[in-house]
Amino acid sequence: MRKTYLIVTSLLASLTANAAPNPEMILVCYPGGAVNAKDANAAMSSMLRVVERVGQWPENSFTSLFTAKADECKKQIADKHPKFAITSLGLYLELRSQHNLVPVVQPKIKGQSSERYRVMVQKDKYQNLDQLKGKAVGGTVLEEPSFISKIVLAGKYDLAGFNLKPSNQAIRALRSLDKGELDAVILNEQQFNGLASLQMSTPLVPIFTSEEIPLMGVVANSTTTTPEERLRFGQALEGMCADSEGKKLCDLFGVEAFASVDTAVFEPMIKLWTDGK
Repeated sequence: MRKTYLIVTSLLASLTANAAPNPEMILVCYPGGAVNAKDANAAMSSMLRVVERVGQWPENSFTSLFTAKADECKKQIADKHPKFAITSLGLYLELRSQHNLVPVVQPKIKGQSSERYRVMVQKDKYQNLDQLKGKAVGGTVLEEPSFISKIVLAGKYDLAGFNLKPSNQAIRALRSLDKGELDAVILNEQQFNGLASLQMSTPLVPIFTSEEIPLMGVVANSTTTTPEERLRFGQALEGMCADSEGKKLCDLFGVEAFASVDTAVFEPMIKLWTDGK
């Protein structure tokens, strides 16, 4: 999801027509990611300038704050109350009630606005998740264990039964799996699609594939933004990939478009989260 987070962040210069004395802070939360905060903020800054031009908003109206730690994201949302943020689906589900978060736009990647998660193992070593009980399971997505347990595994498996080994690099986790240092690795869709480019000594196969899970893009605080702001914001993002310069950025990061959210797609996720233990 690294590419999605960076490109979405670059598209957030759409909150107001007048530059404020202090730039509006856009919070970007990428739990478990290997993105360096300095590099991420530098990339976001240059891309925000493009969006300001596309949307005809004053230059330097916006700035970004990036974190790859879920706990730090929660703290920043509580302390700074940003109007708009990029969060993972797990953070949205956890914080939506407390901070009045509502989805605004979703990215489309390869024509899809949803993804599946997979549990990968060495071929012929394990056949199902029950056989992984007590075994070493890695992955960047383990930065959010509640999300994996409640949403990805749909509450059917208790993560306490596995020996979890969180990682901030999917490639490193996969290399460890290839060497037998890990028994399994949980991958999101983008990480799974990157497997073909890696040379492994042992074939890797999925023993579990999740149901489709909606991609999370941008959320807004519904109490500090107006419906008009959210509508204008969403429309600006939807037009980004149609712009000649914006399209280059979208192509670079593999995002085909941004679409307004049908909130109904998140209802099953909210129920799973609420019902989960």
